[in-house]
Amino acid sequence: MIRPIFSKGPYVMGVVNVTPDSFSDGGAFFDPDAAIEHGLRLVEEGADILDIGGESTRPGAKPVDPEEEIRRVIPVIKGLSGRAPWISVDTRHAETMRAAIESGANFINDISALSFDPQSLGAVRSSDAPICLMHMRGTPQTMSEKTHYNNILEDVLRYFCERIHACESAGIGSDRIILDPGIGFAKTTGQNLALIHNIGAICALGFPVLLGVSRKRFISAVAGESAPVDRLGGSLAAGLYGVSQGVKILRVHDVAATRQALSVHAAIESAVISES
Repeated sequence: MIRPIFSKGPYVMGVVNVTPDSFSDGGAFFDPDAAIEHGLRLVEEGADILDIGGESTRPGAKPVDPEEEIRRVIPVIKGLSGRAPWISVDTRHAETMRAAIESGANFINDISALSFDPQSLGAVRSSDAPICLMHMRGTPQTMSEKTHYNNILEDVLRYFCERIHACESAGIGSDRIILDPGIGFAKTTGQNLALIHNIGAICALGFPVLLGVSRKRFISAVAGESAPVDRLGGSLAAGLYGVSQGVKILRVHDVAATRQALSVHAAIESAVISES
């Protein structure tokens, strides 16, 4: 049974990259004012959650220390606080988590599932924010070399059980936990597709599942080479499949198009044959 938080949905999480080297937008919103303006536009388009990140996690991206990450994201969080139902900070650093919560964030999204920084479990415990635990191996610098699995689905499920236990043992309630299979993180195209195909098994764990497929590289591998901004069709196809299997949150760059696709998808699912 899915926990009460994010149990309805689907919810749309809009991406706000405050980085100079994002794979998807090439640093278009590195300036805080531009990032705030972009976030407000995503809210107008229907975003329930704004995910604000100051460290690129694309393959090979250079790490950013917490001080620089805080300098990037805090002005944006403050500028958007109260303007969307949920303000998420996308970080693996406890120091950034604490600063973000103090500045108005109310959702934490960690690609390392609270395993990178030893203080992150405590930082989350001291807040009441939901925490999204993502599956990955290694770091953005090494994850491309860590794609060997005995069974991709079983290994991801096992990892989630371990991280859920770590959270609960640290005093983080299970009602605050969200799971993300980490599409594109330490996974081949085939493994990404297999995880999406079987995402219902992750949903069956009983936690809300977040799916981030927007503009990911596997779309080009399947449908032909294209720039990230030209992968909308594949993003929508993968996202809608996930929703049909029980996914509760879609993390996307194209909020308006996603909202339209979700509206049509819901209308079709609820349609009935009428006599005329």
